[in-house]
Amino acid sequence: MDLKTLESWLWEAACAIRGPVDAPKYKDYILPLVFLKRLSDVFDDELARLQAEFGDLAQALVEGDRTLVRFYIPPHARWGYLRALPKGGLGERLTDAVRAVAQANPALSGVVDVVDFNATAAGQRIVPDDYLKALIEALSKERLGLADVEPDLLGRAYEYLLRKFSEDVGQSAGEFYTPRMVGVLMARLLRPEPGQEAYDPACGSAGLLIKAHLDLLERHGVQENGHHRLPGHLKPLRLYGQEFQATTYALGMMNAFLHDMTADIRLGDTMANPRHLEGSGLKRFDLIVANPMWSQTVPAALYESDPFARFGFGVPPASSADWGWVQHMLASLKDDGRMAVVLDTGAVSRGSGASGSGASGSNKERDIRRRFVEADLVEAVVLLPENLFFNTTAPGVILVVNRAKRRPKEILLVNASKLFVKGRPKNEMTKEHVEQVARLYHEWRAEEGLSAVIGLEEAARHDHNLSPSRYVSQNGAEEVLPLEEAVVLLQEAEEERALAEQELQRVLELLGLGARYGKG
Repeated sequence: MDLKTLESWLWEAACAIRGPVDAPKYKDYILPLVFLKRLSDVFDDELARLQAEFGDLAQALVEGDRTLVRFYIPPHARWGYLRALPKGGLGERLTDAVRAVAQANPALSGVVDVVDFNATAAGQRIVPDDYLKALIEALSKERLGLADVEPDLLGRAYEYLLRKFSEDVGQSAGEFYTPRMVGVLMARLLRPEPGQEAYDPACGSAGLLIKAHLDLLERHGVQENGHHRLPGHLKPLRLYGQEFQATTYALGMMNAFLHDMTADIRLGDTMANPRHLEGSGLKRFDLIVANPMWSQTVPAALYESDPFARFGFGVPPASSADWGWVQHMLASLKDDGRMAVVLDTGAVSRGSGASGSGASGSNKERDIRRRFVEADLVEAVVLLPENLFFNTTAPGVILVVNRAKRRPKEILLVNASKLFVKGRPKNEMTKEHVEQVARLYHEWRAEEGLSAVIGLEEAARHDHNLSPSRYVSQNGAEEVLPLEEAVVLLQEAEEERALAEQELQRVLELLGLGARYGKG
């Protein structure tokens, strides 16, 4: 199958259950079954190979030594058996099947068995057996074995499904999917090298990690039948991640398996409980790519009582954890490490004086940003086009942090806000747009209307506002404060007011004036 055929077939199969299931949920039913079919078809291929060598003994050999195959699939979980099942009780049998696969293969626990195909809501089945039967039949039209489809092709088709589901689910898509070309751009900026370790602390469906490895394959791999493979003397990129949502964690693990990549993804809240550790400290990585939740609310106590000393540059406001995430990632970088992280546009400008003529008083985000600039850690900021992301129309920025900058005391600012093609429901960057931005970064070039290189002194003169649109104007347009930024600024002002009121009350009480001038 070519990619177009594969995508069309998978989407047709997905549509088999669109009727009874809400858009945010039907991906939870089809994706594990696509994954199970790949596992089953590959198992059948491996068993056939062993039968060609050992004849009738092959089945007994596999039962006795399951390491002879990649993943052992129990008889009642194999696709041929499932396809022959009658409609009655099918949901229960499917659930038993994926649980049996997980039990036989501990690496797949919490991955293939994340959905109950027999689940009910308000006393009724979420997906009736008739629809499950139709879905199995639709998926049975094509094989997904080793000789039928290359891992990278199947992986790309799987990401196509993720994108299509994102278009349907809208706002909630941001939990698991970053637009494809944004991920490609981040990989192009970082240029992974063989054997490096890459980390995403908010990895969703692992797309950013996978695109980093695909970039490595494209630059260092050899082509065989139109597919890139890494020569034997080069080591692959080692992928690590953490994800908070259990179902999204499962998507990430499936995505890596279907791309034939090994990823150490762990389940849990990275900010509260980072899972990738070395000894008593954080594990450190060569590269980090991430698109954490924008303007996330995190209590100040988490920062102040952090056992890993991640937040030495300052405590972010409770209403926006953007610079909390950045500090976690910085603490997870090796001494020569680099990272590219997608943030809310306001993260690089909030709190800076509107006049650009110096400090404008205390502001938590601006103060953290200033310390990053003064430590010469910020290498580049790329302003993205608007309406790329599924959970917002805001443009977002890519912040590049480098512990060993190529050009010390300089920052590259790229205004890529016009580099897109209009799309429905979302705009898209093309490969040409991505290459244009990546070329500016790697050549470290200022280009009229597109990019500028500034020194740390100029950043200070603008009160450490690092928004590319401040330094690179396009058609004389002035910066307009997005609604999301205005809301965060309002929340932060309210936090500051509440803290000031608490401090005033404490001072009045010390002076014995609390009852006269206090609240009420």
